[in-house]
Amino acid sequence: MPRLNGPEYLPDHNQIDSVVIFLHGFGADGQDLIGLAPFFASHLPTTAFYAPNGPEICEISPFGRQWFSLARYDADYLRRQTATQATAFEAMYEGAQDAANDLQTYIDHLQKKHNVSANKIALVGFSQGTMMALHLAFRQKTPFAGIVGFSGALVGASHLISDKTCTCPVLLVHGEVDEMLPIHAVDLAADGLTQAGIELSVVKRPSLPHAIDEEGCRAAVTFLGKHF
Repeated sequence: MPRLNGPEYLPDHNQIDSVVIFLHGFGADGQDLIGLAPFFASHLPTTAFYAPNGPEICEISPFGRQWFSLARYDADYLRRQTATQATAFEAMYEGAQDAANDLQTYIDHLQKKHNVSANKIALVGFSQGTMMALHLAFRQKTPFAGIVGFSGALVGASHLISDKTCTCPVLLVHGEVDEMLPIHAVDLAADGLTQAGIELSVVKRPSLPHAIDEEGCRAAVTFLGKHF
């Protein structure tokens, strides 16, 4: 059994043919994103939705969870729109690697539970959850349907080409006034993914801070509908 657990949102019928896994941000938990499921389900009626809690208690909030520690990076370090920010994302590779095994086990469990192939599974991340989604997706034996990343970043970009075992389409949505991970983060991610030959779309949302808005959700369900 997987070590991770969290809330779920299932259709009221047995015709499940795809799975979306929401991956929350630093200091949140699965409840933070499972609230998106009803909107997604209205467009994807045969999809099951899951939102696991990160494997660790958050180091700055005992009521939240984290996928890996950010203790070595202060907030100002991550907000800089310079090469320093790229260096920080590069260094997070080890943290994502450490968290990947538990998440992979969780995904494998859901794949068997619903008897779906990998190309019927999608990851939808926010912030640190986007980092995990982008880290895990291209190291699979067989590719996922796609990845949606809100307000996130690509960690360990220098490792991606050598680590990559598969590819799948990616949609990145990012607010232009994101105060936590400035818009430069999505530009860095796009550069790294493009260099690795990964199909990519980027949506930049004017006036949006570190959050998910309705237009971003609409872009996400349209993207997933095309790839499931």
